[in-house]
Amino acid sequence: MTTTVGYWDIRGMCHAIRLLLEYTDTSYNEKTYSTGDAPDYDQSQWLSEKFKLGLDFPNLPYLIDGTHRLTQSNAILRYLGRKHNLCGETEEEKIRVDILENQVMDTRRQLIIVSYSPDFPLSCKIVSAGADSHLFLQEKQKPEYLKSLPDKLTVYSQFLGKRSWFAGDKITFADFLVYDILDQNCLFAPGCLDAFPNLKDFMARFEGLPKIAAYMKSSRFLRVPVFLKSAKWTGK
Repeated sequence: MTTTVGYWDIRGMCHAIRLLLEYTDTSYNEKTYSTGDAPDYDQSQWLSEKFKLGLDFPNLPYLIDGTHRLTQSNAILRYLGRKHNLCGETEEEKIRVDILENQVMDTRRQLIIVSYSPDFPLSCKIVSAGADSHLFLQEKQKPEYLKSLPDKLTVYSQFLGKRSWFAGDKITFADFLVYDILDQNCLFAPGCLDAFPNLKDFMARFEGLPKIAAYMKSSRFLRVPVFLKSAKWTGK
């Protein structure tokens, strides 16, 4: 039975899922939803189906795999990881995967804050990021983010060390998450990995995987936009 993944017609929280489906040679269909233009950014395409799919917690992205219906991007990645033995083998590897899963979410959230914020004004408002809504305190966030980015990347570089993959010698679903967030930051701040040779090697190693390389050359590949139309930065 063909797997279905549903998400906005953007990269967003689904990129690592798409990459993992491609890497595992999973046959899948994509159901994409578009938002309207400013100022309303109409979401009726998704909202008209949201509660008709049998999802326990209706949200985007979602994955329907036979009788299994999942939401929450990391839950989907873990499900696929278990299915394809990509969750780490030793306890140490599993711990590293757990740490990375949550560390990437923190880094991703910080980039979302900057991307959906007005350039620099001090304000406090609810910003809708599609499936996610956050209360953001917005004050000079872009320059502060760029200033702190080397420190953020340093911890990833130190954690990887001389390993081929972040959990150990074998790839895990966490590598798909880390690749995604590092690539997003390369779009946001070109050259940000120049001081981190092991991270650059990791990126090249990941992109060199045959299934990933083929996907990146295909018409299905979607690197940008990273975020919805309502974002101040979408990666384009």
